[in-house]
Amino acid sequence: MITRKVKRELLNALDKSPAVVLTGPRQIGKTTLAFEVANERNALYLDLERPSDLSKLSDVEQFCNLNQDRLLILDEVQRVPDLFAPLRGIIDERRRKGIKSGHFLLLGSASIELLKQASETLAGRTRHIELSSLDVVEVGGEQQAKLWGRGGFPESFLAEEDQDSFEWRVDFIRTYLERDIPQLGPRIPAETLRRFWTMLAHNQGQGFNAAAFAKGLDVKGVTTSRYLDLMVDLLLVRRLQPWVSNLGRRLVKAPKTYIRDSGICHALLGIEQTNDLLGHPVVGGSWEGFVIESILNRIPKQATYGYYRTTGGAEVDLVVEMGAGEVWAIEVKYSTAPTLSRGFYSACEDLQPTHKYVVHSCEARFPLGKGVEAISLSALLGLL
Repeated sequence: MITRKVKRELLNALDKSPAVVLTGPRQIGKTTLAFEVANERNALYLDLERPSDLSKLSDVEQFCNLNQDRLLILDEVQRVPDLFAPLRGIIDERRRKGIKSGHFLLLGSASIELLKQASETLAGRTRHIELSSLDVVEVGGEQQAKLWGRGGFPESFLAEEDQDSFEWRVDFIRTYLERDIPQLGPRIPAETLRRFWTMLAHNQGQGFNAAAFAKGLDVKGVTTSRYLDLMVDLLLVRRLQPWVSNLGRRLVKAPKTYIRDSGICHALLGIEQTNDLLGHPVVGGSWEGFVIESILNRIPKQATYGYYRTTGGAEVDLVVEMGAGEVWAIEVKYSTAPTLSRGFYSACEDLQPTHKYVVHSCEARFPLGKGVEAISLSALLGLL
């Protein structure tokens, strides 16, 4: 069994907060993690997609009072938004009785709307934790190539054969398009959204041009922006915003987009094995997305980040401000002998980072000159 990095954080949050909201895409491992927590706590699990479990909450207050000494784990909570108001009253009543923490663990697949509901209704009563794909620290550096090729959804990564993994991801994509997204409300033709998702995969690591996507889909630019909002909300796509600075430089303003899970990106492109990926035009963007997603899932919560690119050609793939004046400039290269462009050095002159790294595709760690260090992904994650 793979130990998830957020488990300790989740247990600590339950010790300090009345409610914890755990978000992540479907099949990412939220329920498995919740059962691990349940085995260590006096807990009761309800799946709100099951009518029999949902019916138990027809009188929420009575049910919670009958189980007030137990941690209630409510799965797929985004399907019952009216639940948050009574939970607030229950939490407040328990607080008055001196029961300060560990009341509810709420699991949900849609991030932004769920967090909005929770933050508005349960303000000051909840913590948020996101469960993302497996990363190289969790599975071990020796399995990095497999993780990159298959992605970090547990069933995909742990499949016996590459073909089994690929077929799981194809089914995952189809189920999201045909069932999960329609159940959340948006009325978008599945084939249109599939084309959009696939276009994003081809565009991995590039700037998002709403007009160009709109032309390809024969829709309005505002419509493609709405599609992107949806995919970001579902935690399937990352929208990396440009780094905000007051340096007086003219910056490229369009966000860069990444399919967050590398295996899903590859399945959308019909890439079944890592060897097939190596000769594909998206290999550089795929590696960049894999590295950036791994880093952003490990940085401190207070950190701010973005990419840096000026109209004059200065560019860094990822800038992370850790706090206390500590700024990392991170370039990503799928190469065992990485070289850097003038644009990277120009960007570093602008940003004056305290750390400069190039994440490359082998395990060696060595200096590149001018304060830049070539480093493996697993070694960099070990610094976070």
